[in-house]
Amino acid sequence: MGIFSWIILGLIAGFIGSRIVDRQGQGFWLDIALGIIGAVVGGFLFDLFGASSVTGLNIYSMIVAIVGAVVVLLIYNALTGRRRA
Repeated sequence: MGIFSWIILGLIAGFIGSRIVDRQGQGFWLDIALGIIGAVVGGFLFDLFGASSVTGLNIYSMIVAIVGAVVVLLIYNALTGRRRA
């Protein structure tokens, strides 16, 4: 995947993940960054459990990225002290 695809995937995954975790989001740029990191973490977790990771800009990759973004956002919120709304 190209950098533009990672940014789009990260933006969407970060936005959806932030809505799942705390309903308000972290801000545009932080949502993108945490979404991209979440895509990588999701890919690692799915590989760890024997499933395929991010394969491109498709629905399966979006699910992998969202799962990873939720994990990253939960860790981020725990480290920064933010609580769920």
